[in-house]
Amino acid sequence: MNIVQLLRDGPLTVGEIAEQVGLRQPQASKHLKVLSDSGVVEVRVDANRRIYKLRSEPFQAMDLWLQSFQHIMEDRFDNLDNYLRELQNKEKP
Repeated sequence: MNIVQLLRDGPLTVGEIAEQVGLRQPQASKHLKVLSDSGVVEVRVDANRRIYKLRSEPFQAMDLWLQSFQHIMEDRFDNLDNYLRELQNKEKP
């Protein structure tokens, strides 16, 4: 998650990521490989440097998925609000 948060501000090299997250470069590379294999980041090779950046598609898909729950949660909150109002009305003499 820390790597994803770093990459929100733009592409970084493995070395920059490792330094900012406080990992050794091989450890950062392993985490970046997992993120790359899962499609969260993409890598560009520039001479002997690997530059990573976030891919927008997985985050757009996650946002759509989360939005699908919005109406359900709003309905539940509305039901809770109605229930609490009923309880308050019952307590009044």
